[in-house]
Order: sequence, then C-alpha cells, then structure tokens
Amino acid sequence: MKLEELKQQVKGQLPSKRYEHTLGVVSTSEKLAMQYQVSLESAQLAALLHDIAKYLSNDCLKEKLESANETDYLKYSPLVWHAPVGAIIAREEYHIENLDILNAIKYHTTGRPNMTTLEKIIFLADYIEPGRTQPGVDSIRELVQQDLNMAVAKTLADTVAYLSQKSKADIHPDTLAAYEYYYQYL
Repeated sequence: MKLEELKQQVKGQLPSKRYEHTLGVVSTSEKLAMQYQVSLESAQLAALLHDIAKYLSNDCLKEKLESANETDYLKYSPLVWHAPVGAIIAREEYHIENLDILNAIKYHTTGRPNMTTLEKIIFLADYIEPGRTQPGVDSIRELVQQDLNMAVAKTLADTVAYLSQKSKADIHPDTLAAYEYYYQYL
C-alpha cells in the first residue's frame, strides 16, 4: 500500500484533531529518521499507525488484548491500551510484518528498556510533535537534536514525575523499567 493511500485510510478512522496530531508525528518522525539514519518508510508507517486504535471503545480494546493474550495491559490505565492494540491492528489489518515497526507502535506510550532507534523516534515524535504544548516540551525538542537517548531519558523522567503526582500505582511497568534504564543518560 502506498503512503498516500494509507494516509487516506487513517484519516477516515481518526477525528480530524487526532489526524492532525498524527501528521505532526509523521513529520517529526521523518526528520528524526533522516537525522538518526533509520528507514524513512518504517518511520512513516509507524507514525501513521501509532494511534490507529486510539478511538476504539475500552470494550473493543479489552477484547483485542484478550484475544492476543496481552492481558497484562488490562491491569493498568486504559489510556495505554491503544498502543498494543494499534500494533495488533497494524499486523492484522494493514499486514505490517516488520517487528521494529510493530514494536514502535506498541511501545509509543509506555516506552521500554533498550528501545531500538525507530522505537525511540516514534516515542519522542509522539511527545514533541509541533502541536504539543506540555511543560518542558521545548527542552526535549532541543535535546532530541543532540542526543536521542538523553531526550528519551528526559521524556521518561517528565512522564514519571507527572504520573507520580496522580497515582504511581497506575504507571505501567514498562514505563518504570524504561525510566530506570534510560536514567543513566540524564
């Protein structure tokens, strides 16, 4: 499937505001892929599909997680469920077989220790795309130009700090493990 065709399919499945976010993630991912010498096509595909499951109902997300035997996610906030389900949909409906692309989609919200360069790019692009305005995003936009691992570490530190204010019990273990792993780069 050509990129433009895929864009049209994704556009039809997402609200316009989320599609604009997705295009921002695609654009940011393209720049980072060129800078860090990652397949441009892989970055485009992962970015386009990263939120493909974002607007499915929690019941639908739960059903897909159960059918794929990914039930550990159900112990944590439904806000992270769309990422592994997005990888499932990318494989089943869009016939993506590349494990790096699938993992970039799966871990774009939680992160994980020792991410591939593509996984880091999608994780960061989702956090820093031009439409994002959260506190600290500009410093991460600067960091990503210098050091990908340092940018991941700072993003994880900010995320863990934010989520800890809410409820540490709700932080997905992949996020905590990623934070511990990437802390060395701060």
